[in-house]
Amino acid sequence: MTRIAIVGVAGRMGRTLVHAVAQNAETTLAAGIVAPGSSLAGADIGELAGLGKKGVTAVDSPAACVDDFDVLIDFTTPAVTLENLAFCAEHGKRIVIGTTGMSDAEIETLDGYRERLPMVFAPNMSVGVNLTLKLLETAAKALGDEGYDIEVIESHHRHKVDAPSGTALRMGEVMADALGRNLKEHGVFERVGQCGPRSDKEIGFATVRAGDIVGEHTVMFATEGERIEITHKASSRMTFARGAVRAARWVAGQPNGRYGMQDVLDLDT
Repeated sequence: MTRIAIVGVAGRMGRTLVHAVAQNAETTLAAGIVAPGSSLAGADIGELAGLGKKGVTAVDSPAACVDDFDVLIDFTTPAVTLENLAFCAEHGKRIVIGTTGMSDAEIETLDGYRERLPMVFAPNMSVGVNLTLKLLETAAKALGDEGYDIEVIESHHRHKVDAPSGTALRMGEVMADALGRNLKEHGVFERVGQCGPRSDKEIGFATVRAGDIVGEHTVMFATEGERIEITHKASSRMTFARGAVRAARWVAGQPNGRYGMQDVLDLDT
């Protein structure tokens, strides 16, 4: 049985993770963490998530529950995530990270822990999205250098703070790698005014922020007379939460290293 602690247990994603852990027969809800000094510290995390009492009270730091969990799940902010990563490395814990919006420097810091603990880091924990990444790799290899333009369109709720989404960027990276391109060189993230025609090797990105859209990503491969679209639509955060719980179960048995959902799902072979 994998004992899981959830960071940000009072937020929307945190509450969804509580439901996902509670529904999984191979995991137990060991701890829930709220912001330091939060008035919710001491509340039952089951009640916070609308599940009724679970007998586990929220604490305001990982240190307050260090003996209670095996794997920490963190979908918070880059700064908070890096603090929790350092804590887990120091105390022999494992971590699943779904935080997006990290800078190159922050990802470099994260990567520096790969020899100190087992971690799963992925911009999207959805099983469907990670299968989509594999499809995009195949499509890019077959189409991208044969006159097909590649465009990524992503849509999320109005409260999302980073753009493009981490998932959209990962899609771009997967396709760029498949084609031997550098996304930083060939990614186009803004078209305004007299921007001229697109180049053959561009990978374009368009962002929508509106309402309560959970997450939608479409990649378009377009050429003269033909267009192929590969789309993933999430209608509930539960798809991300279930993937994170699956990752937590998997990483509990792994040696030190940085892993992705492709590893969890055995899609790299």
